[in-house]
Amino acid sequence: MMKNIKRFSAITFIGVFMMLFNACDDNSELFTISTPIAPVLANVGFTELELDAVNTNNPALTLNWEEADYGQQASINYAIEFSSDNAFTTPVTAATITGRTTVTLSVSEVNANAGNAGLNPFEWKALYIRVVSTIGSKAAEAAASNAIEINVYPFFNYVFNDYYLVGNATAPGWNNNSNNPALYRDETDSNVFYYTGLFKNDNGDYNEGRFKILESKGLWQPQWGDSRNEGSDDPSENGNIAGNPTTQAGDPGRFGVVTTGFYTFSINFATNKYTLVPFNASGITSPASLSLQGSSTANVAMTQLGFDGHQWYANNVRLTPGAVEFVTGAGARWGNTTSFSGVATDGGGAIPVIVEDDYDIWFNDLTGRYILIPLNL
Repeated sequence: MMKNIKRFSAITFIGVFMMLFNACDDNSELFTISTPIAPVLANVGFTELELDAVNTNNPALTLNWEEADYGQQASINYAIEFSSDNAFTTPVTAATITGRTTVTLSVSEVNANAGNAGLNPFEWKALYIRVVSTIGSKAAEAAASNAIEINVYPFFNYVFNDYYLVGNATAPGWNNNSNNPALYRDETDSNVFYYTGLFKNDNGDYNEGRFKILESKGLWQPQWGDSRNEGSDDPSENGNIAGNPTTQAGDPGRFGVVTTGFYTFSINFATNKYTLVPFNASGITSPASLSLQGSSTANVAMTQLGFDGHQWYANNVRLTPGAVEFVTGAGARWGNTTSFSGVATDGGGAIPVIVEDDYDIWFNDLTGRYILIPLNL
């Protein structure tokens, strides 16, 4: 055993020595580059680009450029940058490619990146474009091309769904087009919605205190409810949801409460789950008045929902890009920094309005939740 150990140690020593010898004898050349010559971006042949909100996958913009020169035969990286100013103060990378000198961007790609660069939807504005070259996996030695300018008219892609209450537990009853209160979308998860407010069942009847969820006012489908069939849909604090036509051809069952009171209803369209639990509204007093104020609109008086005075609304309000807050008669200013939906607090900031349109606006003074629903996007 001792002889084997000694033999292994000698062989190992010889191997290490040879590695060191070879390393000292390595005369490979270092990779060096010259000062780069920047790419040259060609003009696109037009000065105005109106983006089509319908055919968003169609090609919108093809860019070509002369390749950069780094003095070596190597693949060069290219980043296409958009900016709202010709100084490229805060550029946005619209695309990246390696080893090619042309790229075609779709309507949706140009629209999204123009918006990220600061261009407002439905407004003509200059967009500046350039190509920045780099070399190597660490994107070294950046060299920017000349910039070209085109006027772009972006559209706004409203990607959210909106939902409304209907049923004899709620303000509109079983009327599907009677100022149906909107659910309040979670500001970080667009699959999750809430409604905290009054649900009525004054006589405890099995068929009273019932409601469902509609996707469009005035239409019965799509509608959402309990996954159980009507008649087997005992009121529950939680359960599964089903939708016609999303999950099935027939109408789903009903959500429900057994007594009149304040409840928080939450629904998750990703997990197909809901909860409906009591809410303690004692001690929460509604403001005497509430108005919508800010740079996006003249002052608009909000109206209390007669069925539940903690819900406030204003219908068909024209808002322009800017910001708004909910202002009480006592001077409290409720807001937040998330557009379209969120949770407002007193002094929480102004709610961004990023696109001009007519809006239905709802505010809940029990929770501070708000939702601004564009009517034409």
